[in-house]
Amino acid sequence: MPELPEVEITRLFVGPIVKGRKIERVDVRTPSLRRPIPEELSTELSGERILDCTRRGKYLLFQCTSCCILFHLGMSGHLSVVPSSTRPCRHDHLDFVLSGGLYLRYTDPRRFGSIFRTRSAPLEHPLLRNLGPEPLASEFCARDLITRASNRTISIKQFLMDSHVIAGLGNIYTNESLFHAGISPLRPAKELTAHEYQRLTSAIQYTLQEAISAGKAHFQSCHATEDIMGYFPLRFRVYGRQGKPCHICDLPITRIRLGQRSTYFCSHCQS
Repeated sequence: MPELPEVEITRLFVGPIVKGRKIERVDVRTPSLRRPIPEELSTELSGERILDCTRRGKYLLFQCTSCCILFHLGMSGHLSVVPSSTRPCRHDHLDFVLSGGLYLRYTDPRRFGSIFRTRSAPLEHPLLRNLGPEPLASEFCARDLITRASNRTISIKQFLMDSHVIAGLGNIYTNESLFHAGISPLRPAKELTAHEYQRLTSAIQYTLQEAISAGKAHFQSCHATEDIMGYFPLRFRVYGRQGKPCHICDLPITRIRLGQRSTYFCSHCQS
């Protein structure tokens, strides 16, 4: 699933290309994604100009002249900007036909993505208004996590993956952040000390920034219209490394199921 760094990289590379362009029409080839695409989408967006592209959690927000388009990429979706001469492939479900001969193309093999349009303040949309703080924002701090963790008996791993606690952290980067912080994913959220939460917030920001930097480097040599898809090269410390030696202590990485999600950690380095 595209997680926060992948969505942020999409924003950084797609946003500047589409900004200022007019939407001439919307070509919908697959009207039923995770939620049906409104039939009136093309009519209502024709003539709108894209003013900006921002992100909230795992959502991309395309601010237009009189509305905002919300994209959630789902489990396998990605956006790319391609020349209008580029023929669609099997999983290319939707094109925003833009001025200047470009398509903003949505590709999603598993069709779990979602597209919404709102004329209201986008951050007040029901999908966004209750999200927790942005982990990359300057105001993200340990104090906020400590307050939210008060009396929470669930594991710190499940706590961090609650989008009401942190917006869009996701499974992969929760595993990696806990490893960087040296904290076991099994510990109850309420039992972490203030110092451990300070260590954890720093680890979360470090892990996400490292992933975004890796993404920037990966796509630096790509042409502006090339696909941005999949995970870019990143050396995961624990995620997906069950049984392989820990990069610090050489003991094997453990994998368990926690809250229905695969959880990876080093039982020696994370306490």
